[in-house]
Amino acid sequence: MTTLDAVVVGSGPNGLAAAITMAAAGRSVHVVEGADRVGGGLRTDELAPGVHRDHCATVFPFAVGSPYLAALPLADHGVEWLTPDISFAHPLDGGRAAVAYRSIDATVDGLGVDAKRYRSLIGPLASRWDDLAVDVLGPVVHLPDHPLLLARFGVRGMRSSAHLRKRFSTDEAQALVAGCAGHSVLPLQSPGTAAVATLFLASAHARGWPLVRGGAGVLASGLESLLVSLGATVETGRRINTLADLPPAKVVVFDTDPGQVSAIAGTELSRGYRRMLGRFQQGPGVYKVDFLLDGAVPWANAAVAEAVTVHVGGSFDECAAAEATVAAGNHADQPFVLVAQPGVLDATRAPTGHHLVWAYCHVPSASTLDMSAAIERQIERFAPGFGDLVVERWVTTTHGFEGLNPNLVGGDITGGANHLRQLVARPRARRPYATSSDRFFLCSASTPPGGGVHGMCGHHAALAALRGPLA
Repeated sequence: MTTLDAVVVGSGPNGLAAAITMAAAGRSVHVVEGADRVGGGLRTDELAPGVHRDHCATVFPFAVGSPYLAALPLADHGVEWLTPDISFAHPLDGGRAAVAYRSIDATVDGLGVDAKRYRSLIGPLASRWDDLAVDVLGPVVHLPDHPLLLARFGVRGMRSSAHLRKRFSTDEAQALVAGCAGHSVLPLQSPGTAAVATLFLASAHARGWPLVRGGAGVLASGLESLLVSLGATVETGRRINTLADLPPAKVVVFDTDPGQVSAIAGTELSRGYRRMLGRFQQGPGVYKVDFLLDGAVPWANAAVAEAVTVHVGGSFDECAAAEATVAAGNHADQPFVLVAQPGVLDATRAPTGHHLVWAYCHVPSASTLDMSAAIERQIERFAPGFGDLVVERWVTTTHGFEGLNPNLVGGDITGGANHLRQLVARPRARRPYATSSDRFFLCSASTPPGGGVHGMCGHHAALAALRGPLA
């Protein structure tokens, strides 16, 4: 058989990004995917006639703001971005809400005495998003292109979001911080969660939080189409258990969790490197419910009804308590819930007159507890009458997520725990995309910069291969 330049195992956004980067450099590339289609978590299924749900992500805060993905000609391959005027909303008791508009001016209008503080903190980062993203979404250990900007971000970011909230006195400003920090899947008192909060907030004003018309699967198909146009080949429905299952190639790039790399490559990896992979920690899981509604969600605050992304959890302290409970290995009675209502912009998701809305909360890894009622109570708290509109429910447990995508170990959708040590050493600090073998590279969300649809893990892993054995 002809020896390929590269085989990519797994076709999530990072695997596709790695393959595209190498193919665009003129290398022969073959992608092998165990599922029946490419995309990993970028998957849209038809649950019922006319009802299209995204398996994982619906909204992509870092996709159009990614230095890599934003440069790809995805519009030529069927990808249409839809960007709402409201990046996200966070309802509060009494019909109030914190609203992060794409416009920072509109946002600060709702923050009262915190307006000036918010603008001074987030405004400079949003206005220089392109410069910031190059460094923050790059390898942890590298010479920054914009050291002063990165230093300004890092000094504040290394603190906790609980510390960051002290800069604000209004419930609304504190809620904006809490909701964005919640994406870290860490206790809000943890170091580094301020960086997550400020990065999400800056992206909300710099590029907005868009979705793809037709669903996340359209983005996966667009990336595949671009890849094939560059001469690469894609094979689906083929599980890789050992290296013998792969065609001959100079390098193998794994878009998998560390455990699968160790299992597939086996003794081709050094004992020390395999031990290190074995110490890699997974984060908590998620429990998700897709709701088909006979109408839009009846949010008590009208602005929330215009947002595609809604953070549901109440005050900063309530969100912090919920996430701390999960981190301790327990289930929150009042969980922090992330809600997506794509029908606000995309009518393709449900039949006319209906809305498909999904909601998920964090739970301990591999949890088997039914969180449906707790999720619905939280939504009903800020949208009275929500339960009366539910026509049908579909549940995805932690085991359901892992069954559909083996990378989501225990329901962990972030590619591994995001605590400070593991953000720096993901899975190791020096040469994170390389392994102990010159032939093998890791490109999944278990490498920097971590979870999220941005393709940067794959792009950087491919560049490492192109500088090395594929040079």
